[in-house]
Amino acid sequence: MASQSVYSKRAELSTVNTSESSTPEPGATSPTPDAVSPHPDIDAALADLRRGEKAWAALSLADRVQLLDKVRELAVQYATDWVDAAVAIKGLDPKSPLVGEEWMSGPYPVAAASAVLSASLAKLDAGTSPLDGATFGTAPGGRTKVKILPMDIFDRLLLSGFSAEVWLQKGIDRATVQRDAGLAQRDPSRTQGVGVVLGAGNITSIAPLDTLYELIAHNRVVALKLNPITDPLLPVLQRVLEPLISIDAVRILTGGADVGTYLVNHGLVDHVHMTGSALTHDAIVFGTGDEGARRKAANEPILGKPISSELGGVSPTIVLPGKWSSADIKFQAEHVATQRLHNGGYNCVASQAVVVSSEWQQRDEFVSALRDALDRAPDRSPYYPGSDSRVADASEKFPSAAHLGKNGGRVLVTDLKLDEYTPLLQMEYFAPVLGVIDLPYEGIEFATRAATLVNDDFAGTLGVNIIAAPHTIKSMGSEFDSVLESLQYGTIAVNAWTGVGYLTPSATWGAFPGHTLNDVQSGIGVVHNALLIDRPERTIVHGPFRPSPRSILSGEMSISPKPPWFVDNRSAATTGRLLTGFAGAPSWTRLPAIFASALRG
Repeated sequence: MASQSVYSKRAELSTVNTSESSTPEPGATSPTPDAVSPHPDIDAALADLRRGEKAWAALSLADRVQLLDKVRELAVQYATDWVDAAVAIKGLDPKSPLVGEEWMSGPYPVAAASAVLSASLAKLDAGTSPLDGATFGTAPGGRTKVKILPMDIFDRLLLSGFSAEVWLQKGIDRATVQRDAGLAQRDPSRTQGVGVVLGAGNITSIAPLDTLYELIAHNRVVALKLNPITDPLLPVLQRVLEPLISIDAVRILTGGADVGTYLVNHGLVDHVHMTGSALTHDAIVFGTGDEGARRKAANEPILGKPISSELGGVSPTIVLPGKWSSADIKFQAEHVATQRLHNGGYNCVASQAVVVSSEWQQRDEFVSALRDALDRAPDRSPYYPGSDSRVADASEKFPSAAHLGKNGGRVLVTDLKLDEYTPLLQMEYFAPVLGVIDLPYEGIEFATRAATLVNDDFAGTLGVNIIAAPHTIKSMGSEFDSVLESLQYGTIAVNAWTGVGYLTPSATWGAFPGHTLNDVQSGIGVVHNALLIDRPERTIVHGPFRPSPRSILSGEMSISPKPPWFVDNRSAATTGRLLTGFAGAPSWTRLPAIFASALRG
């Protein structure tokens, strides 16, 4: 299809619509001065960004705070338009509670992240660290850790019972963490060129959040290339990011593979960040086909610039055996179903395999409840391209699997030998496919064996979930902390979903450190990280094992009801809308309506 373009220098950005594919093709470069450019609008957008880099460098931290505050305001102002566009993209019933997912994974995290980034820059402007006043501690292995949730009284009320901390890489002490927090904003006049952000097609906040992180954490102006699936969001994102567009610090582009290829290989581009799959990453970095495979094996990239990435993987949920009530089993089955089915199953951190003990007396009861939760969860259209074929592939590889849901489009794989699960552990299905893996151990040995399994046999290191009753964790003592330390994942969620880490602006989001270009797994680098912490290793999230009021009756200090991100939460749409408004303008007067809606969930 011929390229069609609309371009204006400021708020009306370069728009290039080509094909549906968004995977860049290798080998293209920007034109020589005498050549006719295939994408003159992109050339113009990048030239604007080069000029905008100088304007960005001249802005004070106080000016940048004002820009972030305006983005926060606009994210809430245009939140309804944002959610309406996402609902249309995903084929949701506008009256469905599932619309809450689009509030809480769209405008809400962008407003929340803008607020924390603004506060971090304000502290730098005042001559202090973004971590001034933070609570520090010591994590296993002598690591420094920083408490990032709750940050204030509102967090304690709205996320009662939830907490999170960032663990630093080994050898980094508290003084160093405080000194280096701020990253590139510690010297705001020193910019780092033009970065390309290749946006994701599933969660609508990913692209703007990655854009903000590139601009603030790395001090790079940004050419954001939307995934074609999210092209209908272009008008909304233009409005939300207008303060940054108007100073030539951001440009938003649309198009297919040719646009992506042209961008990442353009001579005016200094860095690439992408969210997607490892296959797409390798195509960009090494090329495709036999030559691409040869280059990858030899670690000979064709991409001549740095690239960072968040690439998903096969996310596990480890269920530690214990004595649970029937209400506990039902709730945690719904929890795991949410970890798989949120956003229809099209999440980079969706749980794909549940590891349980075959010796657990309640194993069969839990698996039966999980089957019921998957079957009863609200039906929705498989909007993400290729979903049906991936479900069909799972059905072919696992012929004994159960097909659940109204149309049988959810696959549950159980009761196989460990080696028969290999395809499930090595390929991210990015579809409603879930397996249950049994290990023949109990107690601490089960926990350590499960940790070894997910470290060694699962593809990727983005996130892992652990579900355990409080008395089980208490009985393990320091050995539970040792299990956490052994898990080589970028986000670990205990009695919570790792998606909570995604929604927490001060949390880091990305793979466990140490991957390389030719063994990229879940990616290289982190995003979000609104406290601008240098050299993080992982984020640990804790949540309540039971919802209120059962939590209180069982001795847990939590008043949180069923979380609004659960796929069967009946008031999720209203709660998500109210939370988004709160993120834009926190106020005590907003709390009663939020609590009332949450309790109806």
